[in-house]
Amino acid sequence: MSSSFYALVFRQKYIKRWGLMRSVEQETLSDHVNDVAVLTHALATIGNTFFDKHYDAEKAVVYALFHDLPEVFTGDLPTPIKYFNDSTKKNYKQVESQAIHMLLSKLPEELKPAYDEILHYEETEKELHHIIKCADKLAALIKCMIEERSGNLEFTNAKAATLRSLSALSCPELDYFMENFLPAFDMTLDEMNEQNI
Repeated sequence: MSSSFYALVFRQKYIKRWGLMRSVEQETLSDHVNDVAVLTHALATIGNTFFDKHYDAEKAVVYALFHDLPEVFTGDLPTPIKYFNDSTKKNYKQVESQAIHMLLSKLPEELKPAYDEILHYEETEKELHHIIKCADKLAALIKCMIEERSGNLEFTNAKAATLRSLSALSCPELDYFMENFLPAFDMTLDEMNEQNI
């Protein structure tokens, strides 16, 4: 028996993000989930270290690595379309649910429970879902910053909208990251190397 599940996971590298925008640096779904996984680990670790939280950081990273996997079937639907109105959001959720069902159908029965949990984590892991959502938005902000730094003003409005979204998330871990780590994303390599911390 041959299963295509992991081959489909690897196809994330072919899914282009920011389809409505002109990008200086093309971002794939693979790039995005890697960034979100790193940021998820950072936020969970910050929460555990400074805010007396008890996140399972490693589990959160696994969920982050698979959080957009349905997009191997749906593609990256642009945010203005995905969230156009309640009906569109509901319809997209149904399409996403069908994509998850299709992905799980590509696994042997013995592996389905493990990946069913991962692909439906947001239903049972509310705290980790919130952290991953924050990391997801933070990754979008960093993408906007990188594009702006490259002289691409196409991302100016997206950056402002993403900052508004982030400020509404009420997440001390996120606030800590933005104050202490985000400024370095606007630095050159030489400037980063000159830092003492």
